[in-house]
Amino acid sequence: MRSKDRLAIALDTDDSVEALRWARDFREVFGYAKVGLELFTSEGPGIIYALRELGYHIFLDLKMHDIPNTVGRAARVAGGYGVDLLTVHTAGGVPMLRAAVEGLAQGAVSAGLELEPRVLGVTFLTSDPAVDESAFLARLDAAAEAGCGGYVCAAAELEIGKERHPELFALVPGIRFKGAEADDQSRVATPSEALGKGADLIVIGRSVTRAADPDAALAMLKVQAAAF
Repeated sequence: MRSKDRLAIALDTDDSVEALRWARDFREVFGYAKVGLELFTSEGPGIIYALRELGYHIFLDLKMHDIPNTVGRAARVAGGYGVDLLTVHTAGGVPMLRAAVEGLAQGAVSAGLELEPRVLGVTFLTSDPAVDESAFLARLDAAAEAGCGGYVCAAAELEIGKERHPELFALVPGIRFKGAEADDQSRVATPSEALGKGADLIVIGRSVTRAADPDAALAMLKVQAAAF
């Protein structure tokens, strides 16, 4: 696996011009682009199509959480956009998660896309100050039972997650360089820490997009990612 395929750039802005500028500037380093609630609400599916044209895999981070029928239909629409990863809250329970898995796959097939998208079950947010291990494992088990392709967790839970379900794809947000401000995150990790614990994909945003010296930040990230 190329190191860039383990790196996602978080395009956390409501401005498509800014998002696409970052995407063009950083596409030699990142294989995935994260489209979150802010950007998707502002720009809609057009931003996904534009990022796909730039060669990115798409991580659509909407953290869906509703009744199974609603989530399933919404996931089906997302599948038609050609997203690779879609987040759904595990707190919604197995039936809701399963509806998302089925809907996402149906959407991709109906759109004639040759990809196998994954639903990622969000266990706990990295802004949560602490996580009970038994609660984390229960949510992880729900994701596995529902057929999710992976899960989202902080680096702190990654090792027990990989031990419990090594077959699942693990995405870790809340990535910061050593000494950087945590901002609104509580449980952060460096790229090396997360990748060293077995993360399949890490998400980094402000440490690169808002860096005083983006080139230096990218160089540091490339060195850390290449070690794994």
